Amino acid sequence: MNTKDHSIPAVIEKSSDSNQLATFAAGCFWSVELVFQRKNGVLQTQVGYTGGHKDSATYDEVCSGTTGHAEAVRLEYDPQVISYNDLLRVFWNKHNPTQGNRQGNDIGSQYRSAIFYHNDEQKQLAEASKAKMQESYSTPITTEIVSAGPFYAAENYHQKYLEKGGQCASKGCQDDILCYGY
Repeated sequence: MNTKDHSIPAVIEKSSDSNQLATFAAGCFWSVELVFQRKNGVLQTQVGYTGGHKDSATYDEVCSGTTGHAEAVRLEYDPQVISYNDLLRVFWNKHNPTQGNRQGNDIGSQYRSAIFYHNDEQKQLAEASKAKMQESYSTPITTEIVSAGPFYAAENYHQKYLEKGGQCASKGCQDDILCYGY
């Protein structure tokens, strides 16, 4: 019997005008979500799909490579507690931005590195941080920096996946993140 909850949650929005949204893609969204869940000032996270051409994609469709979507994490944060530059540092430190359409053993355009900016300030900060990070690499960074378009929440069984598998999601937690719960 398949016990996975395939229902789709509502897409998160800002709960306050003073808060901001940010969206990042850096490989498999499970571990990316967990690293942001642990940050003070990140109020909520949601995994999903964005950056493609198909409306309302499913996990299986995204994995097929036919939707153009990336696995991504959308988050709401309080800029009085954590800055967008701080979020960018978390993003860059979470993955290898030179690998193109992959992260480690996960291969396909859905695993690409991308920053989906929500306003001009985020765009400028993302571009500046990418240029600064490029100084640390001998190969080109492949991270896309594009305007945030429609975001489609992933099925409920993907939400907080590693936390539900027993990994620490507490603010400030420094435990290693073990992909797929291993």
